[in-house]
Amino acid sequence: MTHSWKKLKTMTADKKLLISSVVLPDEDVEIKGRFELPPLAELSMEDQIFIAAFIKTHGSIKQMESIFGISYPTVKNRLNRIADSLDIIDVKVDIKESVASVLDRLENGDIDVDQALKEIE
Repeated sequence: MTHSWKKLKTMTADKKLLISSVVLPDEDVEIKGRFELPPLAELSMEDQIFIAAFIKTHGSIKQMESIFGISYPTVKNRLNRIADSLDIIDVKVDIKESVASVLDRLENGDIDVDQALKEIE
């Protein structure tokens, strides 16, 4: 099934797809209409794999660095690029820049929890 999806994405050169039929073979049911793909399915296969890995690592940027052999800023930049391309929900986080910086350094392993708490206070 995954192989078919990859082939379809390649054939369409990652252009937007519109599904016109859904078949449930075990139920002998076919539904016809116009069905758009969910936003995550419209990402490139490479970005889908990246997001799947991010979810499987429970959002650990440190593990993403190790898996993909890329730096912390590269992981963050790629996640930001993917997030910007998704028009699912508008999430606004109101965290002071200094707190975000401390949390980033904590996630990256540059400081420990005690140091992070001191800096946030």
